[in-house]
Amino acid sequence: MADLKIQGLAKSYKDVRVLESIDLDIASGEFFTLLGPSGCGKTTLLRTIAGFQSQDKGEIIVKGERIGTKPAHKRDIGMVFQDYAIFPHLTVAENVAFGLKARSLPKAEIEQRVIESLKMVRLDGYQNRLPAEMSGGQQQRVGLARAMAIRPTLLLMDEPLSNLDAKLRIELREDIRDIQRRLGITTIYVTHDQEEALAVSDRICVMNKGHVEQIGTPFEIYRKPVRRFAAAFVGTMNFLPARLDGGNLVVGGQSVAYPHVEGSGEIEVAIRPENVLLAGGAGEGAAITLKGEVRKVTFLGREAHYTLKTEAGEIVAQVADPAHDFVTMEGRMVDIRLPLSKVALFRPNGDVVKAGSAR
Repeated sequence: MADLKIQGLAKSYKDVRVLESIDLDIASGEFFTLLGPSGCGKTTLLRTIAGFQSQDKGEIIVKGERIGTKPAHKRDIGMVFQDYAIFPHLTVAENVAFGLKARSLPKAEIEQRVIESLKMVRLDGYQNRLPAEMSGGQQQRVGLARAMAIRPTLLLMDEPLSNLDAKLRIELREDIRDIQRRLGITTIYVTHDQEEALAVSDRICVMNKGHVEQIGTPFEIYRKPVRRFAAAFVGTMNFLPARLDGGNLVVGGQSVAYPHVEGSGEIEVAIRPENVLLAGGAGEGAAITLKGEVRKVTFLGREAHYTLKTEAGEIVAQVADPAHDFVTMEGRMVDIRLPLSKVALFRPNGDVVKAGSAR
């Protein structure tokens, strides 16, 4: 059963439509991420679910109950904010207890839940500290403990890691995912960080300009994008102009038999850099073959990135554990293979013709 069902949700600010006909089903215990660029509507959607603003139309249903007109404090929702949003004049324990006191729970139960919640976020022993005495990462853990202490039906998180440095972001995102799995709380998480979304999510909803572009598992979103926007936004993707011509695929003047898709017309070929094969790299099955000049090599230790100029356009390739000969390739002409099993094809309107391989 879905813990949260969104049906036909729409929201406008004056003449600007921010959300357009959003439909979502989020399962009980799922970690569901709203991913997209700034201004795509993901935070507006989260705040509407929370009850901080009202929708123009559509339904928000939690465990079978329509909550779209309920005030925020009656929706049984925990919220973790980007800017921590903890009270500076209250101690850590008082911050965590705030929502519990509002629910008029017995004092002994409040104290027990505060202890349990702080232990869960690895802040046991910090009860009497003030927020000003803590780091940003610790303050965000307080916000997480406060949201979880009320044992909400839904946990909403609005870019909770964006104010932290890179190392802390990775550490805290792993803690958040571990805690969520342990408690089984249905969680909706907002981020613009693709890696973060791939790392923590059960499913991802890619949004753009108030619309849902694609919903799927991290594996599906990365390996099987069904819209050009999702393919371009999540990870790095090469796009090359191409043409379908009666059973052939034509790229950069090179033609290869392509019986998988019928018809003719202009399209784009898309392939991830790690699937581009250089200098005769071995690959299974048929491939688009091109010649390219290595314009730039960026050596990153465990891998190297290559920028290549070809007759079809610029291509970026990624080679894991490159040999010394591969690191000194700038200025050389090389053979390039784009395995057909690894390419996706997109129509001019952004719809997929054929998704890439999920192998």
